Amino acid sequence: MKNGRGKSPTKRKVGLHIHFSEFDLPPMQDVLLVGRRAPIGPEAVRRMVEALAPGQYEVILIDHTHIEAVAVKTTLFNWISRDELVNTLVEEGDTISNENSLIKAQLDVTMSIFKEVELYNV
Repeated sequence: MKNGRGKSPTKRKVGLHIHFSEFDLPPMQDVLLVGRRAPIGPEAVRRMVEALAPGQYEVILIDHTHIEAVAVKTTLFNWISRDELVNTLVEEGDTISNENSLIKAQLDVTMSIFKEVELYNV
């Protein structure tokens, strides 16, 4: 289709690339893997995180050979499902832990979005 001057209209687009990520403050990390014979057990971890950061962590008991529990910052569940996150943590933690381990982990969760929008009056 042509405009009033006999020329075809020009379409211009702008690409947006946005990165979102979780912002957190020290001293707590995002995750704590608790081995079955770790120096501190799941109940002590639960009391510790409630004292330091009330309502911000969930301690999840795990049916695993040497990992007994995972303490996870609950805001991470806004980014990835609870089951997917816990399964990934246990799968990856399994390779570096044993029953005596108490391993902290920090997650960098990002979301990338690319969206094209049309420009008008340009």
